Amino acid sequence: MSRKLVVKVTAGRDAPERCAQAFTVAATALAAGAEVSLWLTGESSWYALPGRAEEFELPHSAPLDDLLAAIVAGGQVTLCTQCAQRRNITEADVIEGVRIAGAATFVEEILADGVQALVY
Repeated sequence: MSRKLVVKVTAGRDAPERCAQAFTVAATALAAGAEVSLWLTGESSWYALPGRAEEFELPHSAPLDDLLAAIVAGGQVTLCTQCAQRRNITEADVIEGVRIAGAATFVEEILADGVQALVY
């Protein structure tokens, strides 16, 4: 039985190395066979929108759009409800496969047995 990894990323363009690290760890864990849930919060919320991950650049880092696509395809990607509301992002705006959910859902995920949570 594999463990579940929940990665909460708060950084975006404001802290590109931290942002890229979160996406890289989530995608790597997924490739290793873990169940992965990636939470987009704070400045990373913008990457729930089509085309935004393609704009991210960090030398020697895997393309963020490729990492995000892999996580959407094989895991769960969630945009924080409050973060979405503060940015006027609705469910109609986000990439297909991204859900919007709040703190209760996050807490439920991270308190389940066998879950490892990381925050970047």
